[in-house]
Amino acid sequence: MFIDRVKIKVKAGNGGDGVTAFRREKFIPRGGPSGGDGGVGGSVWMEAVEGLNTLLHLRYNPEHKAGRGRHGEGSNRHGKDGEDAVVKLPIGTQVFNAETEELLVDFTESGQRFLIAKGGKGGWGNSHFATPTRRAPKFHYMGRPGQEKELQLELKLIADVGLVGFPNAGKSTLISVISAAKPKIADYPFTTLEPNLGVVDLGDFRTFVVADIPGLIEGASSGAGLGDRFLRHVERTKLMLHLVDVSSLSGREPVEDYEIINKELANYNEDLAKRPQIIVATKLDALDEPERLEILRKRAEQDGKQFLEISSVTNLGIKDLVSAVAKRLDAIQLETEEAAVA
Repeated sequence: MFIDRVKIKVKAGNGGDGVTAFRREKFIPRGGPSGGDGGVGGSVWMEAVEGLNTLLHLRYNPEHKAGRGRHGEGSNRHGKDGEDAVVKLPIGTQVFNAETEELLVDFTESGQRFLIAKGGKGGWGNSHFATPTRRAPKFHYMGRPGQEKELQLELKLIADVGLVGFPNAGKSTLISVISAAKPKIADYPFTTLEPNLGVVDLGDFRTFVVADIPGLIEGASSGAGLGDRFLRHVERTKLMLHLVDVSSLSGREPVEDYEIINKELANYNEDLAKRPQIIVATKLDALDEPERLEILRKRAEQDGKQFLEISSVTNLGIKDLVSAVAKRLDAIQLETEEAAVA
């Protein structure tokens, strides 16, 4: 099950209490204070790890607590520190304060760690308070409480390329052809109910990652269909492939589909509409009205967008598409590096 939103609670350990104690040894009257300090409470850490691609493991384990510090003891013995707790997350997880909605951390790299809740300090024993004029203090400090937080976690898949388009535009078929991903494919709308990731092998140890999200419809940015739940999964992509069904099987006009999807992208996040985009006409094997293809081609040219045509069923244009995506990603990477230097 793909789970990309979950709410959890974290609780760092309380610090152990200090202790009031005095030396009690034979032949040593008035031995003086010997109360040890309490141990520090364990902290809660978050860590991004490879191998996780969903937050499912946290849905059924919503509370995470670190160990408490142990109390101090006599003979100046320090209490044991509490054990830390580590919450493991998939790469791409964003952590928000559930009350203020403040973004606390965005995990974008494997091995990235963040201290989300700090353990409480241990209390001082009475030996800390001995002075030349106060030789027998009869008090100690209590341990401090550990931090406690309620968090909202949201997963945004990290991919180089995002596939967008209407339901049944051919996104799942395409990702199954160009990668090893095996999404569900059928001839009815909303076959894809959760995002899929595929790795495309370019040879020479070069790859790029493609994210296929459930089909969008008009009003997706405000909750229609499944769009508002999954649009965030293309927010991190460098390039979008906008798939448009040019066959007459859909019963819709290709240019109208193209305009609706771009409108929904802009409504959800203006940056998405400005993201580099390649228009891909799909299902050429079922094209029965060539003018539908030409009208879409002219519209893409008017908007200054690269236009390609494919059939995932017959593999027509697939190699050209993969090559064009690789070149575009290289160009985007070069632009990014040059901008960073400037």
